[in-house]
Amino acid sequence: MIVSLMKGITYASMAALIALNLSFVRAELPEFKWEEVTIDTIEIGYGLQLADVDGDGRTDIVLADKRTVQWYQNPSWDKHIIARDLTERDNVCITARDIDGDGKCEIAVGGQWNFRETLQDGAVHYLIPPKDRKQLWSPVKLYNEPSTHRMHWLRGADDTFNLVVKPLRGRGNVDDKGYGLALLEYTRPEDPRSNWESRMVSNFLHQSHNFHPVNWDGDPQEELIIAAREGVWHLDRQGGHWRAKRLTEAFSGEIRDGRLPNDQRFIVTIEPMHGTSSAVYVEPEQPQDLWEQIALLDDELKDGHALAVADYLGVGSDQVVVGWRGMHPRGVPGIKLFTPVSRDGRQWRATSISGAELAVEDIKSADLNDDGKPDIVAAGRQTRNLKLFLNKTEG
Repeated sequence: MIVSLMKGITYASMAALIALNLSFVRAELPEFKWEEVTIDTIEIGYGLQLADVDGDGRTDIVLADKRTVQWYQNPSWDKHIIARDLTERDNVCITARDIDGDGKCEIAVGGQWNFRETLQDGAVHYLIPPKDRKQLWSPVKLYNEPSTHRMHWLRGADDTFNLVVKPLRGRGNVDDKGYGLALLEYTRPEDPRSNWESRMVSNFLHQSHNFHPVNWDGDPQEELIIAAREGVWHLDRQGGHWRAKRLTEAFSGEIRDGRLPNDQRFIVTIEPMHGTSSAVYVEPEQPQDLWEQIALLDDELKDGHALAVADYLGVGSDQVVVGWRGMHPRGVPGIKLFTPVSRDGRQWRATSISGAELAVEDIKSADLNDDGKPDIVAAGRQTRNLKLFLNKTEG
């Protein structure tokens, strides 16, 4: 299956496009191959992270489930529960990353999840590990805005990391109108049990499902791309202040970035939140312009809910994994991998990886078996399963 966005193109421009991309299209792109492994039966699988928990040099799986936080030890995938019942309501998100250079990740988790409520529910906890990281960790409750929804450790100046936490909606927001959501940046103190300083990153968006760290400037500090009702935005810390630049206008729920075969940067979205479409955009020639949509990967998703971008085929450029869960509206869930078959990313090939057996809540990718190829981990909500798709692509 090839998907493309080719409306209004002339025969002459079509010929030029084909000539431009001929060398890449003629190249035999490998087919994605995988081995499916069921890791565990879970309750929901709200949030996934892939990080080294125990410092053995292997990437482990970290999961925020409905009532528990756990990690799965690579390569046996033994399960270790490190937190239980942090809040009365569900956990909803997690971040895990080595922020102090000791080879072991630090973990924070968001909970007290309530989709509609915007005044009091929500929670943020930092987890302090014991000497034996397989045992229960000690939670430290941080200040939070209502409707805590996503979080990341973000690299700042001098190789330091801050915790950035994003609500789904603004405080008191009704029907996504009213106050904007307060995206906060926390500094971890030397003693994490003491007060964490927090600062505002932005407060002008009214509903945002997901965001993602990027490093587009080439300096040590990471930036953010955020998907929202007001479109996709790039947030960059400049001179001690966060600057916002709008990239797209369409209501977006998921966002990731990557590189095309021609080395052009792209972003990929799911539109709208829990949406039906996945679209690819590229940078404009003029920095002040909005990014150009060049491809519509799929417009029949049922409750699109996750993206993961990496070079799964080993071809020197990126492919896109799209997952949907089929909850709202009801439908058959699935996972597909989309591969650009033209250098400019206007034509893509679709490969189905999973279907009704896994209703995607979250997807992450990393090399889990040290063979140099990124693998895929997916958590299923209604299907209540955690699966690993080991990359077996040849070539």
